[in-house]
Amino acid sequence: MSELTHLDEKGAARMVDVGGKPVTKRTAVAEGRVVMTPELIEKVFSGEIPKGDVVAVARIAGIQAAKRTADLIPLCHPIPIDSVAVDLVPDGHAVRITATVTTTGTTGVEMEALTAVSVAALTVYDMVKGVERGVTIESVQLVSKSGGRSGDWQRVVGGAGEP
Repeated sequence: MSELTHLDEKGAARMVDVGGKPVTKRTAVAEGRVVMTPELIEKVFSGEIPKGDVVAVARIAGIQAAKRTADLIPLCHPIPIDSVAVDLVPDGHAVRITATVTTTGTTGVEMEALTAVSVAALTVYDMVKGVERGVTIESVQLVSKSGGRSGDWQRVVGGAGEP
């Protein structure tokens, strides 16, 4: 097991000092799925949900969430984000949400990408819950990351790989 970097020598939580790390281009991609009936997926993508344009609202929610990650996750650094893209597409019995976040900095953006997907998924749920209560959010996960000291990492399909 690797060193737990967010604990000091006494086991107390701490924010990691990233001041001495090199500035590099860093990218993270995360994804998740919001599972629902095929009829509801059709309504989501045809704009027939009473609360409005689910895809547009969830996309904006994900972008906002990525920018506010340090306010939500206690030990995350507030970092400058170069770009955030949140995409929602039909995927079988689900809406697949993918977030890609980039920065040029001293720490990665994995948490920002995961937060973007999570909040976008929660937004989809909020907007459709009045139509269908059985919707579930599943498989929020890091897909890939690049840059930084640990280099590039890609999830192996069907594997549990370690970032």
